[in-house]
Amino acid sequence: MLIIANWKAYVDQARRAKELAANAKRLASRSRHTLILAPSSPHLGLFPKAGKRNFQFAAQDVSEKSGGASTGEVPASLLRELGVGYVILGHSERRALGETDAEIAAKTKQAFAAGLTPILCIGERERDEDARYVQVLRNELAAVLDVLSPKERAKVVISYEPIWAIGKSARDAITPADLKEMVLYIRKILAQHVSKVTANKIRIVYGGSVEPDNIRELAKEGGVDGFLIGHASVDPKTFSALVKELS
Repeated sequence: MLIIANWKAYVDQARRAKELAANAKRLASRSRHTLILAPSSPHLGLFPKAGKRNFQFAAQDVSEKSGGASTGEVPASLLRELGVGYVILGHSERRALGETDAEIAAKTKQAFAAGLTPILCIGERERDEDARYVQVLRNELAAVLDVLSPKERAKVVISYEPIWAIGKSARDAITPADLKEMVLYIRKILAQHVSKVTANKIRIVYGGSVEPDNIRELAKEGGVDGFLIGHASVDPKTFSALVKELS
């Protein structure tokens, strides 16, 4: 399984970033799962290049341009030079700032060109009785998959992140049964862009109020290949508990 720790902007000190990374590396050494840390871009240069297969780094975003006269942008080639292997794209917080599907698609192409693996976030803002929310997922996936080659489509990691579930307790978040249903639906959409065999192999992770109290059940019955963890990933005690529950 993939355990992706999205630090967001919670960590603003180099010392703390190094402590969290050291804790995660220890957890990875005792786990059969792959731990992927996503610090803020300035902190990526603090760490040596990941040498172990199950301990990797991700960027929280990437430029849709390859470089040049683009003040403030971080090109994918620079991230690769720093030893980054993954990049989170289309996160709900970026979309809320106005990021469009076209921009996310362009960033995904840049990521692949530099040898990075995109973690594409998709998710509905709310559930409606007519199930129109499933069209949101279909549109967000199609916008990116349509510009990718068949080989690239097979390598994308999909992160299902229902916005309505973020910030809720484990009791009020998505149920394992509902998560399994959504994973099956996402694979059904994927099968319209790749073969059914490939669609079943594409990794799908879940993000949205993941806690030690529900992560094991979600993993066992939800049909996911891992988790995208936000605020809980910067609390060493909680993050350790999450990893241990999966072990």
